Amino acid sequence: MNICFEATEKVKLKVEQKSPPIQHYLRQPQRLVKAIADEKLMTPLPNDCYKLRMHPLNFLDIYHFQPIVVLKVWAGASGCVYLNSESCEIKGIEYINRRFSLYLKGKLTPEEVEGQIYLQGKVDLQVKVDLPPPLWLTPKPLLKSTGNGLLRGVLMRIKQRLMSQLVQDYYDFVAENNGDKEKDGYGIKDILPQT
Repeated sequence: MNICFEATEKVKLKVEQKSPPIQHYLRQPQRLVKAIADEKLMTPLPNDCYKLRMHPLNFLDIYHFQPIVVLKVWAGASGCVYLNSESCEIKGIEYINRRFSLYLKGKLTPEEVEGQIYLQGKVDLQVKVDLPPPLWLTPKPLLKSTGNGLLRGVLMRIKQRLMSQLVQDYYDFVAENNGDKEKDGYGIKDILPQT
């Protein structure tokens, strides 16, 4: 039985603009990948691609597996960052691995709104799979809601990591480029009152 699962996630993240600006940071998409993925689970590949091993997942507490996705991540004009899935493999269930496809498409764009800089992003994730025979008798609405929920959970974890790690990494980038040693992105002049 073929089935399609889908999920979409959006993000709007306020960023305090510093020098160099966030657009310069986003021109280095490898930093974005490191901000959203655990470095122990990521392998850089040629041509702006990265192999990401996701944390193991389970479906209906029956099937346990680990997706491995190759993502192409590149910077476009004005600091936009694009993500596209190139390939995917499922470790743990060979039957599903041979009958599985994953499509991921995302974009992160810096935008100025009333003098404030925001990173706005959207990612769409779609999985098509030919389910194993033991699941054929499971009601399709239950399968769809469980699969869609699983994908939403994956995107939510990526969003949470992005929101907690990306801005901090941007401030680290600013400090590195300004010769500062502070890891929080703030120099002493940012803390002390100016006279």
